[in-house]
Amino acid sequence: MPTPARVAVVPQEMGQPLRIESVELPDPGPFDVVVRQYASGVCHSQLHEIHTPRASDVVLGHESTGEVVALGDEVSHVAPGDRVFVTWLPRSVHPPDRRPAMAQVVQGDGSTANSLGVFTWADHTIADELFVVPLPDDSPTDVTAIIGCAVMTGAGAVMNTAGVAAGSSVAIFGLGGVGLSALAAAKALGADPIIAVDLSEEKLDFALRHGATIGVNASECDPVARIHELTPRDGLDLMGAPCSGVDFAFDCIGAAVSQVVPSLRNKRWGSDERAVAVLVGIPTAALDVDIGDLLMHEKHLTGSIGGTCHPEQDFPIFMDWYRQGILDLDSLVTQRFALDEINDAVDALENGRIAGRSILVFD
Repeated sequence: MPTPARVAVVPQEMGQPLRIESVELPDPGPFDVVVRQYASGVCHSQLHEIHTPRASDVVLGHESTGEVVALGDEVSHVAPGDRVFVTWLPRSVHPPDRRPAMAQVVQGDGSTANSLGVFTWADHTIADELFVVPLPDDSPTDVTAIIGCAVMTGAGAVMNTAGVAAGSSVAIFGLGGVGLSALAAAKALGADPIIAVDLSEEKLDFALRHGATIGVNASECDPVARIHELTPRDGLDLMGAPCSGVDFAFDCIGAAVSQVVPSLRNKRWGSDERAVAVLVGIPTAALDVDIGDLLMHEKHLTGSIGGTCHPEQDFPIFMDWYRQGILDLDSLVTQRFALDEINDAVDALENGRIAGRSILVFD
């Protein structure tokens, strides 16, 4: 039977507010899962999608928790009644060769609203089984919604993309939900020091309460110079200058590449050390990198998509961190909205009024 759903739709016309559509989701195909939603994250990357020209109406959201209400004949890893995450990366380390279907919604006027894979700004959703991951029964169903993107992206960049080890020095630029998740992972892996960089004193205070060693307010000083002051090292580099800088730097906002690369340590004479800058946030402009600095000190600059995560493998790790109090999801989720308040949620995110991560909560 079709499933009634209320879905937030972004109109094709630019600059229009989102609207709530009452639709019917179809019976699941062989690889589909229909999910009654508990909660969904409101992610900064959706702002980019809202402000990008499009050929049709679109439906958004790519991290949530919910309960399976129906599924296709080829789905075997979950069953009706199971609690699940919905995410946007394939769940398995070895996904099948087939490409997952991109979810769509047929609206009341017969037009189609498309997604980039999944949609979770809805009280019910339908997703390819590759994007559905079991959620332990004893887990909260609200704050865990942000594991499907914010935690995966930030913590995964530290754990998987960079491979931060105990004792490594880390700088994290941008302390939204993704940056705070990166901070939690750095703490869990034993990084020291962990330098948090942001323009907001409120966010820096929040980061210091949740594992950052030092806060740097980039509105009051040159964060690159300050990071080098905080991280002196033994030895001289190729040019005879004193060594300083962090082992790993993470741009969690997509606008700090010109700072994360020079904040890395300069290479000591005769060493084979490699410092790594990771681009985590979606870039908002062309990359501005000093190629001479990158070359002479053999610095590495790499991107990270979804924290290089395999959800079935990594989500249980994040849940363990949550149970141990290392990953404080209850504090990371700083604001809740109803589906009918979706435009308020988007406005609050766009104007910097969300200290950590906001979620939509469904009845």
